[in-house]
Amino acid sequence: MDLLDRYLQAVKKHLPWQGQDDIIAELRVNLESQLEDKEAGLGRPLTRDEVEAWLKQIGRPMRVAARYQPQQYLIGPAVFPTYWFVLRTAFFWASFIYSIVSAVQILSAEIPSGSAVLEAVLRLPGMLMTTAVWVTLTFAAIEFAVTRYPAKFPEVAGSLSDWTPSTLPPIEKQSTSGKRARSYARATAEVVFDFLFLVWLLLLPQHPAYLLGPGAAYLHTSPFLLSPIWILFYWCTVAVNVLLLGWRCVDLDRGSWQYPPAAQRTAMKTLGLIPLVVLFGVRNHAWITLKHPALDRARYGVTLDAINQGIYRILLLICAIGVVVLLWEIGQMSLDVYRKRVAAIR
Repeated sequence: MDLLDRYLQAVKKHLPWQGQDDIIAELRVNLESQLEDKEAGLGRPLTRDEVEAWLKQIGRPMRVAARYQPQQYLIGPAVFPTYWFVLRTAFFWASFIYSIVSAVQILSAEIPSGSAVLEAVLRLPGMLMTTAVWVTLTFAAIEFAVTRYPAKFPEVAGSLSDWTPSTLPPIEKQSTSGKRARSYARATAEVVFDFLFLVWLLLLPQHPAYLLGPGAAYLHTSPFLLSPIWILFYWCTVAVNVLLLGWRCVDLDRGSWQYPPAAQRTAMKTLGLIPLVVLFGVRNHAWITLKHPALDRARYGVTLDAINQGIYRILLLICAIGVVVLLWEIGQMSLDVYRKRVAAIR
């Protein structure tokens, strides 16, 4: 039955990735058995309204899926999928930014040492723990507010109480590439995280400590100076993130968030390379310069060259990774087009 299939599809979205097919198969057998018993007792098939009332009695899909997951005490099942995606995304970007900042700080030292690298690695777990604490506290506050004051958050609270099976989304079309559809929670979390990342970017010029931490004080006393190319790089990065955020908002509005077009994904990855290309436009790899070249060249010249050479290697690595990912995306897009043509011929 279509309504039961849609219900099971909604449950599957909130199950652990491993073993979800087995859980859905077991749940389907159980629910179909219950449905047959009800129809046998009535001597006729259930009407759509009766099936809807029966499914509503079973409970929301997220509630059913929560039975197969560890109990969440701070964050309930309605908020947990979004929380989990935001946490993983925050871990990735926090690690990435921390690695870049640590590399620059190590290379900017007069004599880079292995002990500095070890200290940076040992500080990473603490940084990730701090990130996890802030994300968890934020979502715990959201859970508390929605649970205690549902009248002030009717849209979120409604997702926990008022629900009918007829509002379930239709059966999804399978992607020809076999990729799993993005969940609405993930698409929404991406928009929220992109917005917060954009706000963080816009705050950096006035609050460099948000990027460098205590090391921001070193900018005023350091003999080194950022090249003007970094200003262009910064605004290109802001522009790209504004465009990506707008793109994802349009996807949510149009309902195309499950399977974004392959051309769109490729365009996003291409746009992400633009700020890096801008950086490579600087002459003689002079990303960092001296505030007083005439006075400090003899003392800091070797260190300056080492810093710029380190930045050059990091940028080359990032560009290489970006190009590989872009080529992979183009290859996947070409393969999808080929599969569609073969399917059309058959």
